Amino acid sequence: MTAGTPYTNDLVRACLIAILLTVSALRADIRGCVCDLSDPRSAAQRTCSLCVEISKHPGDEPVLLIKDVNPTKPNRWLAVPRAVYDGANPLARMSPAERLRFWSAAIAKAKEVWGDQWGIAFNGDASRTQCHLHAHIGKLLDDGRDEDDTESGIFIDSPAEIPATPDGTGLWFHPLYNRLHLHSGGQTTEHILMR
Repeated sequence: MTAGTPYTNDLVRACLIAILLTVSALRADIRGCVCDLSDPRSAAQRTCSLCVEISKHPGDEPVLLIKDVNPTKPNRWLAVPRAVYDGANPLARMSPAERLRFWSAAIAKAKEVWGDQWGIAFNGDASRTQCHLHAHIGKLLDDGRDEDDTESGIFIDSPAEIPATPDGTGLWFHPLYNRLHLHSGGQTTEHILMR
């Protein structure tokens, strides 16, 4: 093998991608994050941009449904609670009633936009890039629809049954057979949605 062969180029490219993903994952860990919007330096951090966005929406809506502003995700929406649950294990700090309200609002938006082709993803603590708790709402990719692989998740009947993931892992779910099919245990889950 000599330098510049297709095999070498592919190997170098794969190594660079692995390094970038590792560095990106290290930077994404926001478990110690606390946004202070009264401090301009804190508010200017990318990790606090959802906190800033929430502050722009007056009113008392407990869950905001906003279009994802990331230009690489033009088809995504975000469900964002108005209350602050920054840092590690934010779902575990919500009451069951707050979680039900959050997931119900996200599901309603998902159905409105995508009919029965929707999915909702919540990234784990080590993969989230925003301090403020949020869930991704989008069209479920075809490879995420798993009619033939019902062993990889569990079926639940209500958003009230979605767990709080106290270990900081992510989860994702979608409709299947008139129920919700829930998958958990990973960190980056939003890849199952169309960008």
